[in-house]
Amino acid sequence: MPPPQPSQTQAGILSPFLTPNWEEWQKVCPSMQLVTVSDKCFLYHQGESCTGFFWIKQGVIKLSHLTLQGNELTLALLQPGHILGHLPGDSVMQTMEESAQALGNVALYRIEQDDFKKLLSHSPEATWHVFGTIYARQQQIERKLRAILTQPVEKRVISTLLELAKLFGTRCTHGFSLEIFLTQQELADLVGASRPVVSTIMNDFRNRGMLDYTREQICVNDTALSQN
Repeated sequence: MPPPQPSQTQAGILSPFLTPNWEEWQKVCPSMQLVTVSDKCFLYHQGESCTGFFWIKQGVIKLSHLTLQGNELTLALLQPGHILGHLPGDSVMQTMEESAQALGNVALYRIEQDDFKKLLSHSPEATWHVFGTIYARQQQIERKLRAILTQPVEKRVISTLLELAKLFGTRCTHGFSLEIFLTQQELADLVGASRPVVSTIMNDFRNRGMLDYTREQICVNDTALSQN
């Protein structure tokens, strides 16, 4: 699977942080490393300790939570510019409440907590960027909550598919506009609905020629979806 690429809008808000001045940054953050994660591999698992931060340069990271009943819930998909990690609390070692998994090949900057704080103190631009990504993620959560409370499931499925199409931005090889590399269960988690309900809607969309799908891949006609 080719790594998802950020859109022009995403890339515009990320500069210059995806291509930092290594000599300058490493003076402030000697622990900073550029790491790559292969498709489906994990940065960390739920319950593990994490003492650093990850700054996504390229690709998409899926955050998921395993419930006590053994069900995996997809919480969010993080794109380039987003930050993962845990601020220190009562102890240095933090137990993560979710798992972080690569969708496609992902490149990230890994920075230890102390160096991350130094970076924010050193660079007002970096601090503003971090604030912006946190604010954008909060807005995304609020939009999702409003949609769950006010919109029918079909409308939420359409909105989520269109948002994901922009995020993944991979042209389809099966006759549709775009490919989204998610299962129906992951889509249902993001929509805030049950898998059977989402599956029924997806079958209807497929019969209407708006999309097609396999086990882990959804091919969408973004133009047709936008008209509904």
